[in-house]
Amino acid sequence: MTSKPSSRGIPRAVVTRSACLLAALCALLPFLCASAAWAFPSKDQNCSKCYSLTKEEALAILKAFTAKVTILSVSRSKASYLWEVSYESDGKKGLVYLDLPKKYLLFGTLFGIQNRENLTQARFSELNTVNVSRIPLGDALIVGDRKAKKKIIVFTDPDCPFCAKLHAEMKSVVAARKDIAFYVKLYPLTMHPGAYEKAKAIVCARSLDLLDDAFAKKPLPQARCATKVIDETIALAEKMGITGTPALVTQDGRVLLGFHDAQSLMTIIDKK
Repeated sequence: MTSKPSSRGIPRAVVTRSACLLAALCALLPFLCASAAWAFPSKDQNCSKCYSLTKEEALAILKAFTAKVTILSVSRSKASYLWEVSYESDGKKGLVYLDLPKKYLLFGTLFGIQNRENLTQARFSELNTVNVSRIPLGDALIVGDRKAKKKIIVFTDPDCPFCAKLHAEMKSVVAARKDIAFYVKLYPLTMHPGAYEKAKAIVCARSLDLLDDAFAKKPLPQARCATKVIDETIALAEKMGITGTPALVTQDGRVLLGFHDAQSLMTIIDKK
């Protein structure tokens, strides 16, 4: 039996069924929304007991990516729903993140949005502390007052553009803070073929002016001495796990890589 069409040409039976289906969906909507809300803990709900991660579990996961690895610690990160796993592989320490159900692994940098803090870098510097007393400073170039109470060691490459930017910020820091001084160690990287000879020339002349010239891409004179200082600095940096420039070492042994502006430098130096 064929249904009579409605005034608009749509069968009344179809209209009736559609209306019933819509009514059913409306009735179910509160329950569907409530179910979706159960997928995540509420603001006040503590779900720390919902999941767990042991060092043995973390080791099994990381071994799928690198065979030679030791798990140093497992903890909840500052970001909700992420585990922070610190590890050591081939003599180097690092961080990875796992989601709570242990389905996804994140190698990368975690930032705090509100204060734009590099959380990964902060934890990395805590993990990779070095013995500052092992770093000889007799050959270092000093930016600031040598009598300053707060001494920061900087490994720099004369052909490194970020080292040049950092050097300018260091000058701003010592202009504003007489209690801070930077001790610059020349550490030419193999990726910059001409940096080694430039570093030798700067160390032999013990000249910050020559370092400024190098950063300004000006030609430097040949080294006027035979020195092993550069080779010793390279060997020391590699032994401490410092493989890039610029690298800063604080008085408490924290190692911080990369460029930092003047304000960030002062915050880092003042942090206890």
